[in-house]
Amino acid sequence: MKISEQYVSGLKKAYLDNNAGESWAHFESVKHGATNENLKKIKNICKFVPDSLLDLLEYADGTYYRKYQGEKITLLYFLGSDVDDYEYPYYLLSAEQILEESELGLEHKYGLYDFLHWVKENGCFELYDDKLTSKPKKAKWLCFSHCMNNGGTSTLYIDFTPSKKGKMGQVVRFLHDPDQYKVIADSFDEYLQMLMDNGYGFINELTMDD
Repeated sequence: MKISEQYVSGLKKAYLDNNAGESWAHFESVKHGATNENLKKIKNICKFVPDSLLDLLEYADGTYYRKYQGEKITLLYFLGSDVDDYEYPYYLLSAEQILEESELGLEHKYGLYDFLHWVKENGCFELYDDKLTSKPKKAKWLCFSHCMNNGGTSTLYIDFTPSKKGKMGQVVRFLHDPDQYKVIADSFDEYLQMLMDNGYGFINELTMDD
């Protein structure tokens, strides 16, 4: 079984275990996968995009304000990170949203350039992981997830331009206030395994009641 299939199976169980089976069942009844055209476009952005991310998009084309069959899905947490002891939930962006984020890449890179300059000026190196490039204008990151706060607090990326200390395809977590960029997994597969190993902690009675 692919790790993407293991992940979705465990996620479904987490919903059922937290008395949110109806929400999951409804999502499964309306969702569909990304179009082949959009998946090809993502591959064209970077040939190293992980198969497991594409597999998830083939299963469901996003859970972040995503309209399926005329109905907007607004509360389907699909991913997590290390924030709040792995209990802070995130959405999976759709293929189209991932492409839109990619088009905003230059804005992000120059914002990252300004941030890294500030880090160096103020000696706050703990806010920028040394596994990340020191040349952010050349950074190539693929945003695949926004947090439950509409991405305003935290976003997740796959990094295709790591430093010599990092690894191609590592997963980066941005966290706001204080702003911080941290590598949380060496690969997207490792990232999914991390969420599974932590029991899908972002699916709990508190998040289901929000």
